[in-house]
Amino acid sequence: MPARRVTATIALAALASLLAVNAARADGPAISTPGTPTVVANEPHQLTLSWAPSAWVEPGAEQPINYEVQVPLGPNTYRFLGATTDTTITLTDLAPGTTYRIAIAARALGGYSDTSPTTTVRTASGRATVSYLNLDWSPTNNQIQHLLKVTNTGTGPLDLSTVRLRYHLRFEGANTSLVPNCDWAALGCDRIRQTVQFFIPPGGPPAGMTTPAPPYPIPGTPVPGWVELTFTDGTLAPGQSTGPIQLRHHRHSWSNIDERDDPSWLAATGRWTENDRITLDVDGVREFGDTYS
Repeated sequence: MPARRVTATIALAALASLLAVNAARADGPAISTPGTPTVVANEPHQLTLSWAPSAWVEPGAEQPINYEVQVPLGPNTYRFLGATTDTTITLTDLAPGTTYRIAIAARALGGYSDTSPTTTVRTASGRATVSYLNLDWSPTNNQIQHLLKVTNTGTGPLDLSTVRLRYHLRFEGANTSLVPNCDWAALGCDRIRQTVQFFIPPGGPPAGMTTPAPPYPIPGTPVPGWVELTFTDGTLAPGQSTGPIQLRHHRHSWSNIDERDDPSWLAATGRWTENDRITLDVDGVREFGDTYS
């Protein structure tokens, strides 16, 4: 038989085998579900996980299995954290002091698996944490009111002038007007600076917008942003905190603000909590919090 015909015959046989395997797997995933991830090591800025391996459900033209580490966010939606062909991985891009729900999914050229059950883990604290006490029992009135407190959880002194906190929110209706206030602070409001930042949706104003341009962002479009808090000076010893910082924000017009879709908002409970949806950086390095966890 000519070489070309032999090659074609082999290729057709392989294709038929692959189609037969896929047909056999049509009623479910071709790869078994990987095991629930377990925590092997949990250190600031470094989390190591392991899990039981997956296997092909039916014998056939198996391909190498790749594992994806995910944070499920909703139906068919997840945040990708990393990938490996091994059954262990060390993640180095997670925020310290933050709670994550982590799952594993197996992928290959010829199939996929269901996603594993999730493991909830709070990463080890970094050099500082943020405590939060919501003072506002009505999240739809005309003010945002809460207490914040920074604690040095490191092993050395913490220079407050290197600390940056961000309380993340969404400006509903594209109304980016917000007046930040410090009502009282144990270390003195004069040592605290606050700025409001927001982010216009990418792409800029629509093409053909007339001059003078109408208000942009377009009214009705939610805009993400934050209130950033920094300190002029001060040093915290290990284990020491700033004490309470009482903050209150309102619009220039004193119109109502809906806080319920703000990433950093937590419903009032009357108790302090470590709110890992408020982010804290030291010298530009994330030490606490993640709004996408």
